Amino acid sequence: MKKIMVSGCYDLLHAGHVTFFETAAAYGELYVRIGSDDNVQLLKNHSTQFNEDERLYMAQSVKFVKEARIASGSGYLDYEPDRAELQPDMFIVNEEGDRSEKRELCEKYGVEYLVLPRISREGLPLRSSTAVKAGNQLPYRLCLAGGWMDQPFISMYAPGSVVTIQIEPRDDFMDRGGLATSTRKTWEQLTKYNPAIEDCHELAKILFGYENPPGKKYISGCQDAIGLTHPGINRLDFDGGFWPEHIETCVDDAICEWLENHIVLVPLFERPAGYDPLLRQNITRAGVQRLGMTGKVCYEAILQKDLKGFGASLTATHDAWRDLLPLTTNREIDDQLNSYNDKCYGRITTGCGGGYIILASDRDIEGGFRVSVRR
Repeated sequence: MKKIMVSGCYDLLHAGHVTFFETAAAYGELYVRIGSDDNVQLLKNHSTQFNEDERLYMAQSVKFVKEARIASGSGYLDYEPDRAELQPDMFIVNEEGDRSEKRELCEKYGVEYLVLPRISREGLPLRSSTAVKAGNQLPYRLCLAGGWMDQPFISMYAPGSVVTIQIEPRDDFMDRGGLATSTRKTWEQLTKYNPAIEDCHELAKILFGYENPPGKKYISGCQDAIGLTHPGINRLDFDGGFWPEHIETCVDDAICEWLENHIVLVPLFERPAGYDPLLRQNITRAGVQRLGMTGKVCYEAILQKDLKGFGASLTATHDAWRDLLPLTTNREIDDQLNSYNDKCYGRITTGCGGGYIILASDRDIEGGFRVSVRR
């Protein structure tokens, strides 16, 4: 029989894993390589729910598995030393685990590479580890347009809007990637004291206040707290204050789904430690007016499902940032953004000085991934 190899963390083992094993085993004898505790910590910046001995025991107990072992390597290709020893005929992944590095490794050694769609057994719900974990994890915030308008030293010159969306977590999100991770960590600390505040508006105020104690040098903008706590798509209207004059929220399934299908994130790099985008400022009323309009244009374009208008608002936001706060970008970042001009309708970065590139595109982008909007 053919030797079939699969790899993964296989934490929180569920029916989706078993179905994947069953489908893969139909092609031959199934050999499973499981990520070690140390490697999971390295890749995902958190520990597993179950240690490697428990995960190995569970995987080996599945009847479709010929053999399970802890992978002996590290990184995304932690199974490479085991591949060299096993010499499998086929390497199988699901759609979520499909990576160019895995494909290239298989091509290099003549191993057949197969991507399986995510399926469920008849009568069982469709399960994925990402979805299972996401249901128990705090969301992230993605700012699409108008960023910096939540700071009074900007919006005092002219009113304007910021657009944020609440997105489902992923294990591989950068720690310093412009997704409000520091505010999210503050929220995790806050839940120790009162984890059950149901009014998202009041929760955002409490989170904003908790993150900005008296004497703090830089006040963190409230778009992080609001974007994390308010589901769906949000337009925040500012007029010179720390808190928006008005918040409008859209959780319409059709609009959220359209947005999910027209945003692609491409990893750039983590924001450097000690980075301060405020060291150079060129703030003018005209520049702030341009920035403030991007949020309104972005939100209306999303509601109208206008991809060209949506993309234009992203690019306009980035250009306004560059004019007002030149250190929010640099030539390297701009060159990478411009390299996608023929693949999208507009682009911006998630954070000043790094993070992810956000593309307004209906195309699949190599190295990119889509996000899920939490309703």
